[in-house]
This record gives sequence, C-alpha cells and structure tokens, in this order.
Amino acid sequence: MARYHVITYGCQMNVRDSETLAGLLESMGYEPADRPEDADVVLVNTCTVREGADERAYGRLGELRRLKQQKPGLVLGVAGCLVQKDREEVLRRAPHVDLVFGVHNLHRLPDLLRQVQEGCQRVYEVWDRRPKDEPLPVLPAARRGRVRAYVNVIHGCNKFCTFCIVPFVRGRERSVPPDQVVAEVRELAAQGFVEVTLLGQNVDSYGHDLRPRTDLADLLRRVHEVDGIQRIRFTTSHPRDMTEKLIRTVAELPKVCEHIHLPVQSGDDEVLRRMHRTYTVSDYLRTVDRIRHHMPQASITTDLIVGFPGETEEQFENTLRLVERVGFDACNTAAYSPRPGTKAATFPDQVDEATKQRRLWALNQLAERVAYARNRPLVGTTQEVLVEEAGRHGGVVGRTRTNKVVTLDGPPEWVGRVVAVRVTEAGSWVLRGEALVQTAVG
Repeated sequence: MARYHVITYGCQMNVRDSETLAGLLESMGYEPADRPEDADVVLVNTCTVREGADERAYGRLGELRRLKQQKPGLVLGVAGCLVQKDREEVLRRAPHVDLVFGVHNLHRLPDLLRQVQEGCQRVYEVWDRRPKDEPLPVLPAARRGRVRAYVNVIHGCNKFCTFCIVPFVRGRERSVPPDQVVAEVRELAAQGFVEVTLLGQNVDSYGHDLRPRTDLADLLRRVHEVDGIQRIRFTTSHPRDMTEKLIRTVAELPKVCEHIHLPVQSGDDEVLRRMHRTYTVSDYLRTVDRIRHHMPQASITTDLIVGFPGETEEQFENTLRLVERVGFDACNTAAYSPRPGTKAATFPDQVDEATKQRRLWALNQLAERVAYARNRPLVGTTQEVLVEEAGRHGGVVGRTRTNKVVTLDGPPEWVGRVVAVRVTEAGSWVLRGEALVQTAVG
C-alpha cells in the first residue's frame, strides 16, 4: 500500500489545508506514514507570513533532497503560501522537487500527482485566484483524533494591512455557504468530534459576500443547533468587525466558548494608521470593554508586532502600556518582517534588527508576567476541561472553555470527555489541576 506524509508550517488555516491534502491522498488509496522516510509521497505545506517561515520551509526541502536521492521513486511536492508568493523561484531553490502547486490548486492534487507518476519531470501549477463564478469545492479531510476539528468558513482577506501578504497569496474573501458549513459540522459530530473551530483570516467578515446576506453570529446559532458538538470556537477576529451582535451571541450561546482572539498588532495610533488597521487604540479598548461587560470570565488573546517601520521608542512603550491595560491572557508576538509585495516593505524607515529583538524580548517578558497575573486567581477554582490528549509523561492534557491548557492526572479513556477540574497551580501558559470526580462526563 502506498503511503504519504504531510509536513505543515504555519497557522491553523495551514493545518486545515494539510487535512484536505491528506484527505485527497487517502481518497486515492494512500495511507498515512509517521515519517517522511516511510512515505512514497511527501508534501511540504508552507507558510510565508514571516521571513523565518520561508527559510524553514526551504531548509526542510533541502534536507529532503538527501531522502530523494536515497529513494528515487519518492514524489516530493511543495504547496501553500510560499509557492503562491515565490512562484518559479521555488523550482530554482529546490530543483529536486517533483510537484509545485499553490493554495488555489489544492483540489487539483489528484490530477497533478497523476501527471508526476505518468512521467512528467516536474509539475508546476499556481493559479492567481479561483474563478469567481466557480463554487468552492467540497473536499475530503483526514483529521487525526476525534476531539477538535477545524472548519473553514471564509477564505482570503480584503483588509490589505500594509505588513501582510495574505491577501496576495490567499486572495479576496469568499464565504462558504452556511448550509455547507453546517453539513460539515454535522458530519464531524457523527464522527465523534466534540469541538469545532470556525476558521477564517478574518472570520468576523463571514457572510458579507453571500446572498441573502448573513453574518458570523447567525452562523454560530446554526452550528450551535448541531447535536453532539459540545464546544464551538472561532478565529481569527478583526477588531473592526467585532460587532455588538457577535459579542452578545457568544455570551448567549452555551456551546460557544468565552475566548476571543483579537489581534491588535500595536498600541499606538500612528503605527496602526501606517499598518492600515482601520481602528484606533480607543476603538480597540471599547471593544474589549464590551466583551468583558457581557462576558467577565472571557479570555482575550492577541497578536502584536514590534519594530514596524518608523516605530519609535515612545510608540513601542504605548504597546507595552496597552498590554498592561487590557491584561491579555496570551500574546502571539513577532518582530516585523518585510514581505515582498506589501506596502510596508517599501517604507524607508525600517527598524534595525537589534532594536527589533530588544523590543521583542521586553514585550515577551511583560506578556508572560501579565498572563501569569491573569492565571493566578484561577487557583482554587473549578473549571470545565475538555481532555484532548494523553500527556507525554503520563496523565492527560486539556483546555478550559477560555482556552487555557490544563494538565492533570487521569486515564487515556478521558480523551474527548469534559472533566470538572480544580486548579491547583498556575503558570503563565499552563495550569495544573486535579479532577473532582473519578469519571469524566460527556
């Protein structure tokens, strides 16, 4: 039996794309392999949000060259956002690759792979975008485990932030029809999944391009009605699109978890303007206040960039002040990385690397302290923990409704169940707890 292995870089969107690639391969009769060395087909699904992601992907392709030499029959392919950005450059930097295809060509994998197997030396297919009048395909997905699943509800992005390459590689926004989303969620419930995460580059933009027009709040209500699904999450939100209606809906629906990922990127209005984020710090804080008014227990996480072109020390300090003011439960942080083709890459006032790294270190230190301050009061409280997997060193690992990771003693049979847990220890990123009952519920 032929076997495959998919290597994934990047965000949850890429993880979901890799599940689609795996599903397509399994529909062709392939079985998964745990290691590239055991596979007949190896696909590298790439990310390009930052320069480091590019280099990691090219580095991995370089490592796989030796495997290709050892196994001449191995089919080595590369897909994803890096391909969409670099195009033929991928062929130059990785001439040993057999198959190169972009994010808009994932559904074409079976045909492209057959072309390779029929003797084409190298197969290259990268579409700029999917035709507007062509419906979004319903594709298989091979998901591992039976606890959490990702569901794409909107593809692409219309925001064109000056630092971001996503609109150029993933295209403009296209919402998945609600009936199609609900059908996928029903199938997941039938398979035994208990939690779904609705995905989009700007998930709050969902539905603006559909007729009749709908929105994410309406979609959440429909997904909430699916029997068997116990928890619903969504990501990533844009502050401009986080409406009062959406916040109230999250607060009202018992299955929707009280965790909002709301990237702010900077705590300075001038930097936000140059980023083309279309909101001010005051706007952002009003949204945070609305979330906490309706859901005092909610966790709020964010993305932050330091060293954006022209960022002064005072502007960076404004970001630190915002982190303290909001009290984020977690921050995904990064030093600004110029992406070719984006507007910010052409700005003349680029910040030097030493300054970026100094600011990034200071921000990470503060984010860790703030996260610990948010977690410390949870000690002694009881939390509903959905057990996701067995721990590497015994016990089990799960998450609270607010997306906090919790480790506790318990049998592997608890995976997929909800456990009432008393928090006994708190760190910045992980809680420790003990089950209040010997048997999990759910």
